Amino acid sequence: MASMDNRRHVAPRREATADEAKALAHPLRLRILRLCWQKELTNKQLADRLDRDPGTVLFHVRKLIAAGLLEQAEVRTGESGALEKPYRAKARSWWLEDPPGTGAEAAFAPIEALQEELRAAGPESVRTFTRFALHLSPDDAAALDQRIRDLLDEYTATDHERVDQPAYGGVIVVHRLAD
Repeated sequence: MASMDNRRHVAPRREATADEAKALAHPLRLRILRLCWQKELTNKQLADRLDRDPGTVLFHVRKLIAAGLLEQAEVRTGESGALEKPYRAKARSWWLEDPPGTGAEAAFAPIEALQEELRAAGPESVRTFTRFALHLSPDDAAALDQRIRDLLDEYTATDHERVDQPAYGGVIVVHRLAD
């Protein structure tokens, strides 16, 4: 478990605003955030990495900026000597509770983004894969959720100590199975 000292450094969970929820409900925007978390990238660099049209990427970048999830970094000189305007994610992780107006599109966006990230990284990038089915009471499900959050909090709080190490991503989805 994370010590109380480490827990103070973890961003508090809060309810998502409508703009944040809408911005996070699209897999391409989630991929843009992940890429800009790893490194400041220009719109052209994002379009190249995502194999998408620069105009489409710019549309999504503007949505993320408007929601306060992405920001423009300092203008820099590129390899060709031209000025570049890179973007960076404003946070490394989002701890948003019960986003308003979520539906199937929002619920599946992280899964779709993860699939695209895995394809881009290649099958050798998968470190761990666990699929499970459990019988849980509502209290048990809440306890499992809290234990997972506590473990992630422990690593999130100390991530700044490991920035020289490779970056790993993941998604944990606990869902009720269809009857």
